[in-house]
Amino acid sequence: MRRMRRLRTPGIREMVAETTISTKNLVQPIFVDERISRPQAIEAMPGQFRQSLESLPALAGALEDLGVPAILLFGLPSNKDEVGSAAYDDQGIIQKAVRTVKENTGLIVITDLCLCEYTSHGHCGLVRGEKVLNDETLPLLGETAVSHAAAGADIVAPSGMMDHMVAAIRAALDMDGYTDTPILSYAAKYASTFYGPFREAAESGYSFGDRKGYQMNPANFAEALWEVQLDIEEGADMVMVKPAMPYLDVLRAVKDMFGLPTAAYQVSGEYSMIAAAAERGWLDERAAFMEALTCIKRAGADMIITYYARKFAEIYGA
Repeated sequence: MRRMRRLRTPGIREMVAETTISTKNLVQPIFVDERISRPQAIEAMPGQFRQSLESLPALAGALEDLGVPAILLFGLPSNKDEVGSAAYDDQGIIQKAVRTVKENTGLIVITDLCLCEYTSHGHCGLVRGEKVLNDETLPLLGETAVSHAAAGADIVAPSGMMDHMVAAIRAALDMDGYTDTPILSYAAKYASTFYGPFREAAESGYSFGDRKGYQMNPANFAEALWEVQLDIEEGADMVMVKPAMPYLDVLRAVKDMFGLPTAAYQVSGEYSMIAAAAERGWLDERAAFMEALTCIKRAGADMIITYYARKFAEIYGA
C-alpha cells in the first residue's frame, strides 16, 4: 500500500521536490530618485529604499556579487509635467541610471516604460480633461523606449496598458536600429489594490479618477489571455502577469497556452504584507517569502520580479 509520507522525510523531501527556485530566476526592482543624494527608506515597504544615482552603483554591484542577474528600474524625476517629458529625456533619471549600472556592472537592466511616474497628473498616458488618451500616448512610449535602449537598457518593459503599446514600441525600436532589444510586456496587469505601497515608493499616485479604464478588472480571466495574445502578435518577446499571488490561475494559463518566457511580479503589497507581519512577529519572514516565491514558480513563472531577490540571494546563494 502506498504511503505518501515516505517521501516527506528530511532529505528525501527536498530530493523529490517538483519545484525549485534559483537566484537566477529573480529580478530586483529598484527605485532611483533624482532628488536625493543617499538612500531613503520607503515607509510603506519595510527594508526597501529609494536609491540615488550616487548609491546605485554600490547596490547594483552587491546584487551582481550575490548572483542576482537582473534589475528592474523605476525613476523618480526632479520635475513632472502634463506630458511626462522626463520619461523620454535622454538625460532623464532612468537614462542616467541605466548608464550608471551598465558602466559599473554586468547586470541585465530592464526599464519600466510608462509615463505615470513623470506626469503631473499621475496617469499612464496623456490626458484631455479627465480622459486618458490612448493613441496620442503611443508615440511618446516609442520615444521613451528608444531613449532607454540608447542608454544601454537590455530589455524595455511597457507597463501602461495602452492598447497597441507593444506595436508602437517595437516599430520605434526597429526604426532606430534597436531590433535586438527585447520587449517584456506587462501584458496582463490588473487594477489591483496591492499596488498601494508602490505608489508611495514611486510617487505615482493619480490626481483624479483611477486606472480602471486601462488596467484589467480582477474579475476577468479570459480577458488576460486576449491581452497576452495581442501583445505577442504585436511583437512582445516576454510577457508578464501582475500581481502574482492573487493571479496564479492566470499565470498558469498564460504559460500553458503561449509558452513564451513568462514573468510574474510579486508586487509591493504582496511584499509589504509579509514584511510588515514579520516585523510584528506574526509570520516567519524567510519561510513566508520562500513559500510565496515557490508557489509563483510552480504556477509557471520563468522569472519573478520580487523585492525579496536580494534577501533570497543572501540566504540561499546563487
